[in-house]
Amino acid sequence: RSPMVVAISSGGAAPIIARILRARIESQLPPAYGRMAEFMGAFRDKVMARLKSTRARRRFWERTIDGPAGDLFLAGDAEGAEKHIHAELDADDGEAAFLSGEVYLVGAGPGDPDLLTFRALRLMQRADVVLYDRLVGKDIIELVRRDAERIYVGKLPNQHTMSQEEISDLLVRLAKEGRRVLRLKGGDPFIFGRGGEEIEKLAENNIPFQVVPGITAASGCSAYAGIPLTHRDHAQSCLFVTAHGRDGVLGLDWDVLLRPGQTVAVYMGLSSLKDLSEQFIAHGADPSLPAAIIDNGTRPNQRVAVCTVADLHEVAQLEELGGPAMIVIGTVVNLRDKLRWFSEHDQSVFSMGLTARETL
Repeated sequence: RSPMVVAISSGGAAPIIARILRARIESQLPPAYGRMAEFMGAFRDKVMARLKSTRARRRFWERTIDGPAGDLFLAGDAEGAEKHIHAELDADDGEAAFLSGEVYLVGAGPGDPDLLTFRALRLMQRADVVLYDRLVGKDIIELVRRDAERIYVGKLPNQHTMSQEEISDLLVRLAKEGRRVLRLKGGDPFIFGRGGEEIEKLAENNIPFQVVPGITAASGCSAYAGIPLTHRDHAQSCLFVTAHGRDGVLGLDWDVLLRPGQTVAVYMGLSSLKDLSEQFIAHGADPSLPAAIIDNGTRPNQRVAVCTVADLHEVAQLEELGGPAMIVIGTVVNLRDKLRWFSEHDQSVFSMGLTARETL
């Protein structure tokens, strides 16, 4: 693959790991990449003469290597690749074609970096600037292109770094500056993530955008907790609801939530557990209806507290759960003891009838 060189070393600490990593990298690098590097190098002078800005040149090479020219070369058609490169460089719009801005609205999943999609990773490596939320962990942010600008726009109750309107305006401004903007959100941006509001603003301003779905918290957290959201013997439907209503009011249809044979997955409900429990019971729910609070779901510090709908608030306080947390209500919770698989460190659970923690 010369002149391409990739070196892996563990400094003598773990040579087997270094060997395994080398083998994995080898499997991802086509042998033709060395010849491609030499082939591309022949165009450097023309590219520098035609495209004056560093940003335009970087985008040209990314488009060339990941696009039709790169595909043609790897397929053995060097002549076709050369024609395509010349056509790109000789186009009338010139540098402007490589300086247009766009926005990538990307779901980062519930926390575990291994749950990111391939497309999310590709766009994270392509972006010039990233706007990220509080629920996007540091280990995921570290996967963003190293020289990309990072802007934190996270929100806490009654404590916003930026308002939603300010975030939307910033996306528009950055894209109009010609930058590729990564809007990185925890979970899925279209499920209680306000992603729709943000791309509405982009559409109104004719800003190109892409949307990459992510694994939503209800799905990821329940799977790592060993709680299936649906099960033929327990739940034939599942409802996703948010306890984060306007002005702190739970505007939920309680009669719908209490239908038999379904699971209710509650987002952003940790601060509303007392009201949630009271409303469920007031509208006819059995106080002993199983429930679970999944704290920091899919992360190494995940904890799962199993209780009843009547005890949700008490359990959260006893276990000192600080969130982010997913609440699951329904008889599927009873399957956790049988189906749990994810190793949770320092986890404890509150069971009905117990006054102290039972360490699992």
